[in-house]
Amino acid sequence: MSKRNYKITPSTYGFKVEVWNKYGMQRTVYERNVIDASKVIYDYWEEEDKEYDKMKVQQKCINKLVKKEIK
Repeated sequence: MSKRNYKITPSTYGFKVEVWNKYGMQRTVYERNVIDASKVIYDYWEEEDKEYDKMKVQQKCINKLVKKEIK
């Protein structure tokens, strides 16, 4: 497992927000202000288990489709 981390950098749009969850998954978004950027980080970390479970289900479906294509 990875450590949670985030990085907020100024950009021409506002702020570039890069956030990593405990599973090593990354999301990059652009927000107009630091408050909205902080909300993105908080929400991403709150939903990390749900997103990870969803990603595992998607991966199982993809693996089954690939196996069918190979046959």
